Formats: sequence, C-alpha cells, structure tokens
Amino acid sequence: MTRTAPVSASPHSVPVPPEPQATNSLARLVSELSERFPDRIRARLFEPGVPGTYADFPDIAPTLKAALNARGIERLYSHQRTTWELVVSANQHCVVVTPTASGKSLCYHLPALHAATAPHAYGKSLYVFPTKALAQDQMHEVLALAREAELGLRAHTFDGDTPSDIRRTVRESADIVITNPDMLHQGILPHHTKWAQFFESLRYIVIDELHTYRGVFGSHVANVLRRLHRICAFYGVSPTYVMCSATIANPAELAEQLIGHPVTLVVDNGAPRGDRHVLLWKPPVVNEALGLSAPARSETTSIAASAMAAGLKSIVFGRTRTTVEVLTKYLKDRFDKDPRKPSRVSAYRGGYLPGERRSVERALREDAIDCVVSTSALELGVDIGGLDVSILNGYPGTIAGTWQRLGRAGRRLRPSLGVLVATSAPLDQFLLRHPDFFEQGTPEHARIDPNQLLILLDHIRASAFELPFHDSEYFGGQDVSEFLAYLEEQGVLHHEGKRWHWIDESYPANAVSLRSVAEGNFLVIDISGGTERSVGEVDFAAAALTLYAGAIYLMQAAAWQVERLDWEGRKAFVTPTRVDYYTDAIDYTKLKILERFDDAHLGRGACGHGEVHVVRRVPGYKKIRYYTHENVGYGEVRLPDHEMHTSAVWWHVPGGILDRLFESRWRALEALLGAAHALHHIAALNSMCELSDLGRTVGDAEGTWSGTEALDPMPGARARVAALCDPQHAFEPTLFLYDNYPGGIGLSAPLYTARATLVANAFELVRDCPCNAGCPACIGPVLTEPTRAYSAKEGALDILACLHRADVAPLPDIDVTTTSSSAHVQ
Repeated sequence: MTRTAPVSASPHSVPVPPEPQATNSLARLVSELSERFPDRIRARLFEPGVPGTYADFPDIAPTLKAALNARGIERLYSHQRTTWELVVSANQHCVVVTPTASGKSLCYHLPALHAATAPHAYGKSLYVFPTKALAQDQMHEVLALAREAELGLRAHTFDGDTPSDIRRTVRESADIVITNPDMLHQGILPHHTKWAQFFESLRYIVIDELHTYRGVFGSHVANVLRRLHRICAFYGVSPTYVMCSATIANPAELAEQLIGHPVTLVVDNGAPRGDRHVLLWKPPVVNEALGLSAPARSETTSIAASAMAAGLKSIVFGRTRTTVEVLTKYLKDRFDKDPRKPSRVSAYRGGYLPGERRSVERALREDAIDCVVSTSALELGVDIGGLDVSILNGYPGTIAGTWQRLGRAGRRLRPSLGVLVATSAPLDQFLLRHPDFFEQGTPEHARIDPNQLLILLDHIRASAFELPFHDSEYFGGQDVSEFLAYLEEQGVLHHEGKRWHWIDESYPANAVSLRSVAEGNFLVIDISGGTERSVGEVDFAAAALTLYAGAIYLMQAAAWQVERLDWEGRKAFVTPTRVDYYTDAIDYTKLKILERFDDAHLGRGACGHGEVHVVRRVPGYKKIRYYTHENVGYGEVRLPDHEMHTSAVWWHVPGGILDRLFESRWRALEALLGAAHALHHIAALNSMCELSDLGRTVGDAEGTWSGTEALDPMPGARARVAALCDPQHAFEPTLFLYDNYPGGIGLSAPLYTARATLVANAFELVRDCPCNAGCPACIGPVLTEPTRAYSAKEGALDILACLHRADVAPLPDIDVTTTSSSAHVQ
C-alpha cells in the first residue's frame, strides 16, 4: 500500500536574496540570445521562483545543529523534517521526490548521523548510489558535516577503487558504508560473513537517485536487494529504507517493486527556487530542399561560449561520449589555448580513470572551472557548485531526464537558464513542433521486471551461494522450487533434508553484470613513452564502437589513435596523435526469428511478436572532420560479432504490394528504412525508454540489414544491398524492433499490443514534418535524391499507410500471413 505523507510543519517564507551580479549577467545573456537569434528560439518557458517552507530541527546532537547553523541552515525544509518523522520516529520506509538542489541528501544524512552517534539507538547505515562519482561526493559531504559537528563518525566508500588494505577497516569499523549496486552485488553480499559486524548493527539503507533503477539495470538491482533482505534476516535486522528520486510518474510503485515493502511518499517540496528561464533552440536550416539544419554541436558550443563570456558558470550535456569530447575540444579551442593558465573547460564521462574523475569533481566543488561538459554522469545529484546555465545538446529521451539536467543550474533563489538545443532526431523535432508536450507533459514511468526469467535465475544462483535456501522459502515473493531443482540438475546445488546447499567451486555473482550484456572493461593503454600507461577504460558494450584499430580515442579533447586492440585481453594500445578528424563506427544488424508468440493482421500487412536471434557487426568506421562534420575517409574493422537471443515485435508488408507501390526494390528499401526510423522513435516514446533500449533492423528472406550499411560506401556494403534488391531474390521485407538486452526486458510485448497506435503515430510524425522530401527529423538519412514523381518521405508514408489501413490502394488481396520467418543469418 502506498501512502502520501502530510506535511505537519507550519509553512513560512524565509527569502534568500540571489547574487546581484549573477542575476544581471544571466538576464543580459537571455536578452542577448533573444535579440540575436529570435528565429532559433522556438519556445520560451519561464518559471517564477518560489519561497521555501520551513520546520524546526528535531532532537539532534547540539554540535550537529551548531554545524548546520554555521552552514547557514537555521531550520530544515518541511520535506526534510517530514522524512525524519517517518524514518526515525515511525520506522517507515519512505521515498522523497523533490526537485534537484532541494536538499534531499540531508533527508538521509540526519537519520544516519543520529543513529551513528546516539548511544541509546546506535546503528550503522548503508548508502547505495548508482555511480562512483555520487558516492565520492556524498562521502565528502557526510564526513565534512560530521567533522564540523565533532561527531567522530567513520564513513568510507567501498567500491572498485577502494584499496585492498583499507577494505578490512571499512568492514569492521565504518559507521556509514557508501557503495554502488555493482559492489553490493559482487563485493559485499557474497562475502557477508566478513561483514557480520556491520550487518548486525545495520539500521538504515539509503538508495539515492531511485529513478535511475529502471529497465534491465533496475530489474537486476531489485534482485540484489532481495538477496540483501535474506542476509539482513540471517543477522536478525530489519533496516529502514530512505530513498530519494527525481520526479517520475510512479516513484512509490518503483520503490515498492525494488524493496518489496510498502513505502510512504514525500512529495511536498519545501525548498526555495529562483527564476528559471528555458529556451527550446532550433539550429538554422542550411539546406531547405533537403531539410538539413546546422549541427547542434555548433549551436551548443556558441551558446556555452556566450555564457562563459558573460562570466556565468555552465554545464553542457551530450548524449554520447564522443559528443562530449568533441564539444570539449571546441570549447577548449576557444578558452584554453594558453597552457600556462588553468583550464576553464573540462569534460566528465564514464571511462575516465579514478584520479581523473576525482580531479574534475574536486574542481567542480571548488568552482575552479567555468564550464563542464558531461554525459548523464553529472545528471545525478553530485555537488557541482553554483551553476547558472545548463545546455542540453539534444533531447535526453525523457521529460524527467530533461528537467533533471536543466535543474543542475540554479540553487535556492539563484536564477538559471536552461537551453535545449534540438538535433535532427525525430523526438527533438517533435518537441520543437509541440513545445506544449515538453511544458505540460507528465514525467515518465520507470518500469522494471525483477521476475524476468534469466535475471531472476542469475540472482537465485547468487543468493544460493550466499545462504542455503529452505524448501518453503520464497525469493521476492516468488516460488523458487523449480529454479532450485534446475540448479541441482546443473550440479551446483545439493538438496539435503529441507535445505539446498551450494556445492560448486564457481563464484556466480562474477558471471552477472548489472548494467551490460557482458563483463570486463577494456583498458586503454598509452604505449608511446616506452612504458605502458593506462589513460582510460571503456565498457564492453562500447568497445567495438570506439576501440577498433584506427579509431581516434578522445579524452579531455586530447586524441590518441588506437594502434592495436587485444579483444581477449581486454586492452587497447594507443599513441598520442594530432588529427583534424574524429572517428565514428558503422554497425549493422542481422536477425533471425526463432519462435513466434503472436501474429495479427494489420492493414494490408501483418504484425508479429516472438523470440529472435540477433547478430551485430561493426564492418568499418568513418572519419569526420572537426567543425565541418564532413566525411573525409573510411576504414575497415575486423572484430568478433556480438550475438544474443531476445524478444522482438515486427511489421511485415507483403512483397507483392511493394512491387505495385514502388518502381524498384531500391526505392522500396529506402521507404522501409524511413518507416522503420519513424517507428523506432515513436516506439521509444511510447515505451518511455531510452532509444538504445530498442534495437532496429529491416530485413527480408535473404537476411536483414540496417540503415547504416545501406548508407555508407564501405567495401562490399552497397554490393550486399544491391544483391538483396536483385529481382532474382525473394523480397518479403519486415521491420523489426527488439529488446536490446539478452533475454529481453519486457519492452516488445507492450509494443505488440500497441502495434496499430504506433503505426498511426509514426504516420503522423512523417506526414507533419515540414520537410519536402524527407529529412533526418522524420525518416532519417535519405539514400537517393527525390524526383518530381517520388520522394523518400512519400515512400515511408506509403509503407506506414499499408500497415495502417487496408484501403490505401486498389490492390489485389494478398496473403499477409507470409512473413519473414525464413529470415536468417548467412
């Protein structure tokens, strides 16, 4: 049962005046952008500031109260006091959902500090953060507060960067242990006997940034917490959860799914907020005939440069690591030309070594840099000082994520500016045409499926290693008897009496990665100085796209060329280089249907849902020149294919209809790719998931292909496509969208249910696009020049119309039950 907690404190306003200089500079910047580029600002949003709502301190240590007073905190925000009453007084699990910079961290710091220093109610706390950066930031915060309050508290991080000689000290003496789900999964729970002293005194479990635990990652974490519950029960404790989240549609539901207990929801925000300006920015059109706009990166760089020139602190968000590095280079070229002066611009992303990450985090806390360029790594609640401007290079994919990033600028009554610079992606263009969707749209739901078969089995195996199962025991409410019997057949469990004991020598947690489809990061090693030196790391999923021989690896705008990739050894050997381009991998996908779950007629076509086998290949890469973004060369890549089984939904148009609609199969291919592009983006919007969570490909009976293979003149690529378009081959095209995770995470089934709605929405997206013949905003890159009689846009509309209505053309009846079930990997 979900409860919403009332706010008992009487509200009263305490105004905190903003800094006049920052206010005036920001107002001038907003005015300057509005006057110089009125045609690029497609929507303007303004949120006036609000005062705070306050409550008195609870009964805490006098020295702690004095330390908070010294920081200017004379009273708590109302939601902070409400959380205290729920957690400390009522022992209720709760989830706090208030905006960025609203003081959520104090909601859990106060109970944890009180428990660690109150003699009559001593207890330890476990903090779980999704990233190492956030863990480090909160460790510094809680230690600083404890030191100022003279509490003698011991708090430590415990993650992959923790030295081995300190780990024993953490286990035996820490009052607060700060970790991440991955380390809890692989480093703490399997070794719980070494943590007995900690678990026996565990009082609070803190889970911050709850909204990040969605999809496959959240499904894994829910099972990690089920394992944690078993271990807590073994040591006779029942800790209270304190959870915090950015705004999502279902925070209480997500919290209850994650921890398996009822929670109380705290949503009444008592923190003040300054005025917020938000601009939706459209890059200027540079080719009206093709509907091409100036690169979003150039516009983002220009806006960030204007903010820095005005003396304002900024954060720039890029959706990919390559985007972050390219934007960093552009800004450093302007502001960090003199190596004798401290850097004003810094990048921050996954893959940096611990020392590099800590250095950037420290510079942010100390206001030592003027602009940071980041991936989503800084979207979370890391203390990044007083920022004035937040610039998003592209729509993050969710309303909640957008507001989370925009909220990184502005604190208390300090005014802020947020700018969303639209790329050519369909969702970005949709927002420009429908700004009310962004302004009035509700936050997305966060969905998880902890009982997904493969995920559940992985964690039952890991939990059996940690503690024996009893015959009548449930795991997260699930009857696990069949799973245990299966594991006994596999030779890893032994049933004796009423208990199931682990008997294998393997270490099951090591075989399960919470965030990716495979384990093992790749080290990036500089070999130019005669001795090997690590300069970075890349996760397995991104390695094939970034570390192939010939790739340009970027870090803080410095470039290294990959000389050799040791795939088995997980190492990439690089040397420094000076080039005027960066590289971008070309990848394509082949797919085979393994089993059909459902089939249905749809217009003059059909739609299906089932299990598929997917093979992803990286055949080559492009060289892209800085600033102009033109292709200046290509290279081949020879790496192992990546294979997986997953679930998919597909739409099929009979070949007979296509032969009647299109003058050639090449035209039909172009139309199919355009329709798939639109469907992919609409499906991601409908599922409220990341675009990368859904894979996309188009195929026929001779195999499947994706748009990049058809678009790029790699050796053999166009020859393969030409062969597929040969009239001698059968031509039964199918559009596939698949869960981009092994085993699937439950995205394809709802898409199949909404199959007709998705087609209708994709048709509307393409039809309402203002371009003449098709563009990246509606159907993706166009393969051929339009003619008077035909355009790729019209072709995509024809495909979608075939799937949307049965009366699109006076065509003969065709057996639509013939789909691409024979599609296979050659």
